[in-house]
Amino acid sequence: MDGYRPVTISDVASAAGVSIRTVSRVLNKSDKVAADSRERIEATIRDLGFSPSSRARALASGRSSLIGVVQDDPNAQVIGVLQRGIVDICAASGYELVVHPARFAAPDLVDNIRDFALRSRIDGLIVLPPVSEVAALPRALARLKVPAIGIAAVGVPGYSGALISEERSAAALLGEHLIALGHRRVAIITGPRCFHSATERERGFRSALDRHGVTLPDHYVMEGDYGFATGHAHASHLLGLEVPPTAIFGCNDITAAAVIKAAHDRGLRVPDDLSVVGFDDSELASMISPALTTIRRPLLDMAHEATRRLIAMIDDRERPDFSPHHVPLGLVERSSTARCR
Repeated sequence: MDGYRPVTISDVASAAGVSIRTVSRVLNKSDKVAADSRERIEATIRDLGFSPSSRARALASGRSSLIGVVQDDPNAQVIGVLQRGIVDICAASGYELVVHPARFAAPDLVDNIRDFALRSRIDGLIVLPPVSEVAALPRALARLKVPAIGIAAVGVPGYSGALISEERSAAALLGEHLIALGHRRVAIITGPRCFHSATERERGFRSALDRHGVTLPDHYVMEGDYGFATGHAHASHLLGLEVPPTAIFGCNDITAAAVIKAAHDRGLRVPDDLSVVGFDDSELASMISPALTTIRRPLLDMAHEATRRLIAMIDDRERPDFSPHHVPLGLVERSSTARCR
């Protein structure tokens, strides 16, 4: 029996009576092939059962069909949703995803990501927060001519068409919500202050309190790390004060869940004895009891839009810069807040 030989692009070209270059153009969805030739080539591909390898596609097009994602975020739920959204669009567009973990605080962060981009031969890069906040990174990627887009809490010069979530104004909504419920002793457990998301949320929350003449004393402000253990420890400290707060803003849903656990550990009822608010509207927010009042970030939509924009940049390197896209966030009221008693 003859050995199996896979169908090649040369076989398709010969059977269709065209050049290999023309077959390559059809495979890469070029508009430079006449409609009748395209139909004949596509029919030949189906008849022969030809399936080009990703390596063959890369050689034919000069592209790798790989999109990179750079991340360093302690919140696995947020990262998971963003990655799922990116994969949705990549899969529909013929791209594969390469994930590169990076350390935000590492002194060689920019060099590390630059080396990744060169080594992996990605066609473009999506940079997730907080790495997207590093000012030197978009300049380094531009020098490599690697299209890149950032998702961030603030604008970072150098990214074309960055997606900016309006986290300061969203956090102000939480402050307004608690004040409307009559709370005046309000505390906050922030994220790491080296993250723009953490400082934006704290500033927005403070601004709402300031507008209503509500003081946020220093001993009601704790710097967290977006993690459960630290959030629980800080909440336990706040609830053990001689005059404890009646409401606490945990600056992400994980921290807020830790606050609820700390309250339960002390025999306090949420929201009867303590109101708790979070940020992100991750899956956790509706799974815990009581369900969490929080800020919804449309993470899946943001990931879809960022990936579409990046692919458009890859497909047309001469495309004018996109303008930054500011993403409004919204308050989701659930069962973890109530009128102050």
